[in-house]
Amino acid sequence: MQIITFLSLLLFFSVLKTNSNAQEIPKYVKVPAGFLMVLRQGDDVFAELEKLAEKEKVPSANLSGMGFVNVKFGFFNFDTKEYDPKEFKDVELASMSGSLAWKEGKPSLHCHGTVTGKDFTAHGGHMLGATVSTGSVEIIIIVHDKRLERVTEQPLGANVLRLD
Repeated sequence: MQIITFLSLLLFFSVLKTNSNAQEIPKYVKVPAGFLMVLRQGDDVFAELEKLAEKEKVPSANLSGMGFVNVKFGFFNFDTKEYDPKEFKDVELASMSGSLAWKEGKPSLHCHGTVTGKDFTAHGGHMLGATVSTGSVEIIIIVHDKRLERVTEQPLGANVLRLD
């Protein structure tokens, strides 16, 4: 009976240690240019970038990334002033570039990307969102010292980065 209790406790602490180690993996680290982010399967790319911006009080930034994603692109329809969406699952993010600014007190991302499938066909455009599929996503966030804001400009009806 004591052996079973001992083995049960050993298993319990082993699982506890494994779970706590999984939670200790950082999602980003500070580097001289800003931050290096590594996201894993299931992570919401935009949500993680927004969390970093708020927590680290990033004034503005440019970013570049690559990895494996499920992504939703949008093509801006000037008539409706909305994005026409298209989703791609389990694709390789060959390139992502974008900027981080602020709009109405919240982080505002503007990202474009290119993805490829097994057949090497490329698709790309304005990214509406992405989650990490298999593997990971690596993003370098180059932080600027000036806080930049986005404003909705008319008649365009789209968010534009304001430099003043």
